[in-house]
Amino acid sequence: MRILFAAAEAAPFIKTGGLGDVIGSLPKELKNLGLDVRVILPKYKNIPEIYKQSTTLIKRFSIPMGTTNQFCGVELIEINALKIYFIDNEIYFNRSDLYGYCDDGERFGFFCKAVLECLIYLDFQPDVIHCHDWHTAMISVLLKTQYRYHPFYKNIKSIFTIHNLQYQGIFSKDILSLLGLKNDLFTIDGLEFYNQVNFIKGGIAFSDLITTVSKTYASEIQTPQYGEKLEGLLLKRKSFLFGIVNGIDYEVFNPKTDCHIFQHYNEMTLRIKGVNKTRLQKHLSLKESGMPLIAIVSRLVKQKGLDLVEEILDELLEEEVQLVVLGTGEEKYENLFKLVVKKYPSKISANILFDTKLANRIYAGSDFFLMPSLFEPCGLGQLIALRYGTIPIVRNTGGLKDTIRSFNEISGKGNGFTFDKYSGSDLLFTIKKAMHIFNNKPVFENMIKQAMLEDFSWNRSALDYNKLYENLSA
Repeated sequence: MRILFAAAEAAPFIKTGGLGDVIGSLPKELKNLGLDVRVILPKYKNIPEIYKQSTTLIKRFSIPMGTTNQFCGVELIEINALKIYFIDNEIYFNRSDLYGYCDDGERFGFFCKAVLECLIYLDFQPDVIHCHDWHTAMISVLLKTQYRYHPFYKNIKSIFTIHNLQYQGIFSKDILSLLGLKNDLFTIDGLEFYNQVNFIKGGIAFSDLITTVSKTYASEIQTPQYGEKLEGLLLKRKSFLFGIVNGIDYEVFNPKTDCHIFQHYNEMTLRIKGVNKTRLQKHLSLKESGMPLIAIVSRLVKQKGLDLVEEILDELLEEEVQLVVLGTGEEKYENLFKLVVKKYPSKISANILFDTKLANRIYAGSDFFLMPSLFEPCGLGQLIALRYGTIPIVRNTGGLKDTIRSFNEISGKGNGFTFDKYSGSDLLFTIKKAMHIFNNKPVFENMIKQAMLEDFSWNRSALDYNKLYENLSA
């Protein structure tokens, strides 16, 4: 089986969030199953030079975009026996940021065409192109329209994975002519979306199979509450829609070997996890205390439930508790945490930045991980927290519901604390319940051990993807 992963980002080359982590780890696990898996990415300006200097040029050619031809270069780098291709075009990708430009539709439309065009120059004809999020959705559209009559492409299938339906890639109708697509695709059953072109709608409508990153989210997006105005199309294609929960790379996230944390530990040496807490408090200028330390490592956006956090923040910090925040996002929430630090300087540390080293130290040194999301396709933070023995406090939605089981005091079973209703009072009640268990040290330590023994590596999920690939190619 030959699988090509097409995505806008992948660790360790470039990432802004969970998508980059997934593309950086899932292909490795699939390769371990015996598949010939390769990855293709845009060659961004901010990819570290150590990688750029290690690439080999395969081919230079041009791609028609409307009435002009655009340069395209294809480069290859091989890391740990995994082949990664880069699509080079300085006009589109030699920029300071990955996204957020007025011509993003043209930029990623070009990338989609380039992925297909470059295949004939590679020693690789994929059985399946696995596309991820709106940036690559038009690959499926192009494959089923422009390229379906070409002998090289006629047997290639496509899978489209929705990582977050909220981000759809909506652009002017002009993008159709740029990509050489006919106007007959601009219909309610095609790419038209409120008189614009919707990339993610194209991925849903034209891909052979659709996946999303948890079973619960796959069900949720077929409803008006979570469907982002695409629930009708998703319901129509529900027999082709599958939910497969994400995993994390257990080699990267491993408290036994993590070079970023203060001291290594495992489920049998929890005393050393306490050392990581003390060192983290000192590092962040928090009062060194045995009170529970709650972590938020997140994009600071409404989706992550931060309006609930704002609602309860003063009341929470009046308790015997500390809070550490790491992330960037909406100015409203960045300013919220900066202001609260001035009011409770010994109880909260607000780190408004992106720092993977500090993130791992926070996972290792905290007692609880807070993720009260409005919606959550999968979530990786709670999985990393479990790996480090930091107990998640989450809302029952999407992948959080699929991965976190609420602690039962009678049975002693459970790997976190959960609540259902999207309300500040329910969140605060759940945090106080967690703090109550924290004070019962034998019970809490047993809970930490349960959390650390969970397996949310890619093992099971990779087998599920492999089954989908086999079904497509049968």
